[in-house]
Amino acid sequence: MAGINLVKGQKIDLTKGNAGLTNVVVGLGWDPAEPARGFFGVKKQANVDCDASAILLSEGGKLVSKTNLVCFHNKQNPNNSVVHSGDNLTGDGDGDDEQIKVNLKAIPSDVHRVLVVVNIYDAVNRKQDFGMIKSAYIRIVNATGSNELVRFNLTDNYTGFTALICGELYRHGEEWKFAAIGEGAHAAHINQLAERYI
Repeated sequence: MAGINLVKGQKIDLTKGNAGLTNVVVGLGWDPAEPARGFFGVKKQANVDCDASAILLSEGGKLVSKTNLVCFHNKQNPNNSVVHSGDNLTGDGDGDDEQIKVNLKAIPSDVHRVLVVVNIYDAVNRKQDFGMIKSAYIRIVNATGSNELVRFNLTDNYTGFTALICGELYRHGEEWKFAAIGEGAHAAHINQLAERYI
């Protein structure tokens, strides 16, 4: 079942209308853009390795512990309430390329925001940016029954950016909401992006 399509800047309450919603999957997908024609008309495939990550922030928007950065080299936070599915090197194929599983009820009380970002691995050395990616999206799925709750297609032109802040899950009282952000950023490595929040 298709979820609600959001546009940049929109927010939606996830838990208020879904009593009992506990486990969600944050799915991220992208495809390589159509390869450019090189010399002699031969297409050069843009093999871009995107990495999804979750930055778990305090109420004040701070990353208070390096273990609250969940990514391909640290696949879960200390209490396993946020778990990364693992690295996808190419973005080929249908469906989500990477997923982050979130147990909303188990997220530590000092974490108020789960910021979901994607960056291009080794972007500087490979001279790559998000202009070489198309059909990027973030979606939230109810892990029980696999119903898609929300989808946000990232349709802006992100040429020149090496990272994307896609969206965030955030606390609002006892509820959890989702905000569609879609902000381009410059960060050669996820650690550099995370440093913004220290």
